[in-house]
Amino acid sequence: MTLRLDSHRANGLSTELLIRLDRRNERYRLEHSLVDLVRLRVSQVNGCPYCVDLHSARARKDGEMAARIDMLEVWRETPLYTDRERAALAWAEAVTDIAGTHVPDAVWEAARPYFSEREIVDLTLLVTAVNSLNRFGIAFRRSPV
Repeated sequence: MTLRLDSHRANGLSTELLIRLDRRNERYRLEHSLVDLVRLRVSQVNGCPYCVDLHSARARKDGEMAARIDMLEVWRETPLYTDRERAALAWAEAVTDIAGTHVPDAVWEAARPYFSEREIVDLTLLVTAVNSLNRFGIAFRRSPV
């Protein structure tokens, strides 16, 4: 893949706004390990190689178990994730594929027992921010190397 455009160089303010939205996680009422998993899973679903590399490296640096990172694509088939994490991952996937799923009521009902109203808003904002950054990475062909 050849980089089409360095979006930060071309319009640093726009790119910085997206990065600041994603970095808002310091104020999210979500545990860092959950934020790392959601960022990585959304990037996997979207197929953004730069973001997958970035978020998997970040998760490892933050102390996430290698097996949980490696098995994230098949999270439904492994017992490595808590019920709260499963609810968050299902929510993240449904919001990411909003055109295809319209975020089904079943996914909403599955998330409600594990997240406060504020947390579900924070989780949705996180998914939205990662999706936006993935779209920049994919559109402009940003690569991890």
